[in-house]
Amino acid sequence: MSLEWWQSATIYQIYPRSFQDSNGDGIGDLEGIRSRLAYLKDLGVQAIWLSPFYKSPMRDFGYDVADYCEVDPIFGTLQDFDRLLADAHAMGLKVIVDLVPNHTSSDHPWFLESRESRQSPKRDWYVWRDPKSTRNPPNNWTSFFGGLAWTLDKKTGQYWLHQFLPEQPDLNFRNPQVVEAILDVMRFWLKRGVDGFRVDVLWLLVEDAAFRDEPPNPDWDGRWDRGSTLHIYMEDQPETHLIVRKMRQVLDQFSAPGKERIMVGEIYLPNKQLMRYYGTPEAPGCHLPFNFRPIFDGLSNWTADNLREIVEEYERDLPAWGWPNWVLGNHDQHRLATRIGPEQARVAAMMLFTLRGTPTWYYGDEIGMLDGVIPPEKIQDPDVLRQRHLPERGRDPERTPMLWDASSYAGFSAVEPWLPVNADYPERNVEFQEKDPQSMLNLVKTLLRLRQEPDLLSGAYQTFRSPSGVFAYRRGERFVVMLNFSHEHRSVSVSGELVLSTHLDRNRRMVQVVDLRPHEGVILRQ
Repeated sequence: MSLEWWQSATIYQIYPRSFQDSNGDGIGDLEGIRSRLAYLKDLGVQAIWLSPFYKSPMRDFGYDVADYCEVDPIFGTLQDFDRLLADAHAMGLKVIVDLVPNHTSSDHPWFLESRESRQSPKRDWYVWRDPKSTRNPPNNWTSFFGGLAWTLDKKTGQYWLHQFLPEQPDLNFRNPQVVEAILDVMRFWLKRGVDGFRVDVLWLLVEDAAFRDEPPNPDWDGRWDRGSTLHIYMEDQPETHLIVRKMRQVLDQFSAPGKERIMVGEIYLPNKQLMRYYGTPEAPGCHLPFNFRPIFDGLSNWTADNLREIVEEYERDLPAWGWPNWVLGNHDQHRLATRIGPEQARVAAMMLFTLRGTPTWYYGDEIGMLDGVIPPEKIQDPDVLRQRHLPERGRDPERTPMLWDASSYAGFSAVEPWLPVNADYPERNVEFQEKDPQSMLNLVKTLLRLRQEPDLLSGAYQTFRSPSGVFAYRRGERFVVMLNFSHEHRSVSVSGELVLSTHLDRNRRMVQVVDLRPHEGVILRQ
């Protein structure tokens, strides 16, 4: 099977604030990322995805954009971005950037003009509504960050919609001018040479035209405000797919054989709804609608039976023209090794890099980074600052600085970083693990090299019979992957060459029976 670059690639997510500081201000930047490209090439990834670096007041750390076509000074300049892009391409690395179309910053000129008066030419660029009754919000819609999703503008007497912070007003995608403005943003970055976009909260772009109240959630536990209702009017509206199609058309206009520009969609929906975002063969949509089930249903119930069911169901639901993808971590979810433990994190890496489809990897997970410990006075996350009764929702712990070496501040910066460096950095860092032949880092490097085998890139997936506690599957004609999720030894009668163990201590031997040790994964070539 002939694959496009994005089908054979491993995508590596970089949170720019936390990857590498180059100018001594304690915040990562574009020049810092550029200085670490050789590391990424050696690691074995083929594409990097950069979280937002646009001009922003940073109330939500770049997801509140004040200028879509400018780099925020804390990250550098447009020229810095161009150098980063050129160097990445020279090394054979693709660059995917974040697109944040659902909302802007309240400091964006579009919103400032929209807010001037009800007669403003840009009034309809945002979602404004009259009160339902005297000074009551238009409906019961809630924000991800707590409270209602409406804020009253006293000057004009209307409410604006914000599904996140009040300082992140929602754009009105029922307005064709808004759609065209965002498509122009895409064209701006595509002309600079980016290889695609990861589109933020793609399933939220369009809301119910009648602004109906959402029904109550009968399973609400009384804690997270957003969980109080069922989101049948705020999310996944049919018109969203029309916007996705327009975005894909722009990408296709800039694509060429072997140089496809791609769209990765952030979409938190069940499989059946998620699959619609692939579009159809005649009207294609997202290249990769993010598959988050392993994060939510998998990591919360990390068992062989559950993961097998997740994979089989996803493979069944995938349309014939769709390409699978797998995600186990990102900037909004607690660290992989924290959630399932360092031993199973190695098993998870083997699973992620051997399943059929495109894997996405979060920076630092290759050295088994754990969630950082954030003292109350160091909390930065606006979600926690607004909802202190829900500290578990905090995203700071998974955003702590990358651990490069055992020097001060782990080689990330020469000064105290914006978030505390993890306390275990003297032993858990890139330099230390590069010298340890059995480290997590060397396991990931080995897996990424092995993943280039044709059967592991494009071979069919088939579940393989295995004992309790083991998830096993065949890839193509030659490979069998066996993952022991249990604390006990498990034996599997299967012959072949044991190519790789997650323990990195018994590779390249012929076997008739595989004795899986606790928390061990192996790959056999037959």
